[in-house]
Parts: sequence; structure tokens; C-alpha cells
Amino acid sequence: MSSLEAAAERLAALLTGSTTTLADPSGHSDLEFTGAVTVRSLERGVAPADVWAVDGGQCLVADARCIQLLATRAARVRYVGGACVLEDEGELRATVLGGVDDRIAALTALGLDADGSVDVNLLRDYDEWLAVERCVEEADPGALVLVDGDLQPDWRVPSTFLAGLLERAAERGVVLAGITKHSSLARGGAPLLGWLEREAETLLGPRAMWWTPVARTRSDVGGVQVVAARLDPDARYSFRVDLPLGIDPEPTLGALSALCDDAAFPGYPYPLSVADRLAACPGWLRADLRHRLDDLFDTAGVPLEVRERAFADRHDLMERA
Repeated sequence: MSSLEAAAERLAALLTGSTTTLADPSGHSDLEFTGAVTVRSLERGVAPADVWAVDGGQCLVADARCIQLLATRAARVRYVGGACVLEDEGELRATVLGGVDDRIAALTALGLDADGSVDVNLLRDYDEWLAVERCVEEADPGALVLVDGDLQPDWRVPSTFLAGLLERAAERGVVLAGITKHSSLARGGAPLLGWLEREAETLLGPRAMWWTPVARTRSDVGGVQVVAARLDPDARYSFRVDLPLGIDPEPTLGALSALCDDAAFPGYPYPLSVADRLAACPGWLRADLRHRLDDLFDTAGVPLEVRERAFADRHDLMERA
């Protein structure tokens, strides 16, 4: 048996197996799973009058392998009464990552422990959560703030940050909801959401909206509950949705579903789709940043030969030969 045949056999066993153990293989999870996962019908509600959405983007501007220049940003979008009133693509943060001094400088700029580690995931995540914090402070009472991904900041961000943010949001009558596009939650080693989608279609019908509790964080302080939900009858996929502990998921999901009827991507909140577009760092932006970097190198007197030897992609050069 070839390695591919063995791999296919293993995947087939996972995808069609009967094991029901729930897990999150992502690595830094603090989730405690429910004993049973049973889908239940969901009715569409009314969209909140004030809706915010936050998403982050990143790009690699220059790469010398031992040292890199990264750019990150977090976009914010606001809808009031169904109309978009804010599209803020966010300010680009340029960060050098390489030696010990660069790591300490990056962590210090984020206000984090200088003894920790840093990578592009932390940089992007931190920018996103600062943007979420701004949304909470500026939102009207009763607002919904949508976050791309789960409501668990990078493991290197102090847990007190989320606890304080959720507390301020509750005081202001603002609800945070994290929407994960591609969840790592598993059932018996296979994707949990795929199994739930098949189960819901069998029990409730092909066009049913549904939801089910999945897990919660072990700590009540800054605690989060995790549910799965299909938020539009035309949606092909369901999503993981994170909500603060202490709120009733069903009416919140019903209100959220009213934001998920966009024809381009049914089932996913359209304010987050706009934030995703704004935050993205496409190729032209990377090229523009590289041109600006070269101008600054000229000013600093860095010879062109030195730059090319540092940042040239040797793999790309050899493939062109």
C-alpha cells in the first residue's frame, strides 16, 4: 500500500466513522465540550440597529529569512439602520521581526511581556482586538460587534484583556459575537460542522436554519460559549459562533441571521464580508509598500546591491532560469 493509499484510508475512516468525541485540535483551547450536541430550529429575528464588524489583514513586505518586514492592519465597518456609515480600512502597522532586539521592540510596542514570543499571528490578532475595543466604546447600547474568528485572543495576550472587554461591553449593553469561517472543532477526528450539517438536513430538512450549543470556556471570568449555527436557508455552510457567557444564544443568533442573507455569501454576516475586503492586503498594496521601502532605503543610503542580496527570492530566480 502506498503512503497516499494509506492516507486516504485513514481519512475515509475519520470522515465516515462513528466516534463521537468532541475536540479542538488547534492547540491553545480552553474549551469544555457539552455532553450531547443536538441541532434545534432557529427563527430569523430583526437585525440590531447598530452593527459593527472587525477583521484583520497582513502581508509580508520583505523577507531575508533571518529578518522580515511585516505589515498588519484591522478594518472596522459600521451599519446603522441597515445602512453602511463607516468603512475604515485601518492604519498599517509595519513591524520588523528578526533578532532578539526586534522581538523585544515588537512586544514592547504591543504593551506585552518582552520575554514572550512574537509572530505575524500575534501582530494581526492584537490589532484586531484593539479595533474591537474601539467599537465597544463607540457603539450604541444594544449594538452587536462582530469579530472575525473566535472570542479567544491569541494565547500570548493576557486573559484579563478579554475579561475586561466583555465586562465593559456588558455594562454598555453591547454584545460581541465571533464568527469562525473555517473551524477546527472536530467530532471523532473529523470536522464537527460537516457532521452537524448532514445531521440537521436529515432531522430538520435541507432549508432549515438551526443552531446547537457545542462548548464553553472553563473559566467564568471572561467566559465564552461556543455554538454552531446555520444562519440562512440558502447557506451551504454553517459556522462556529462564539458568544459571551450569560446571554441567551437563540435570540442573538436570530438577530445575527438577519445579517446573513447576502446573495453573494448566504449564511455569513455581510458586515464581516465588507470588513474582510477592507482589511485584505492584496499584491498591489505589498508592491506599493515595497516601493516606499526602497525610497526610504535610498534616503538612508542603503545600496541597491545590498538590498537585492538580502531580499531576493532565490527560489524564484532559479525557477525562472
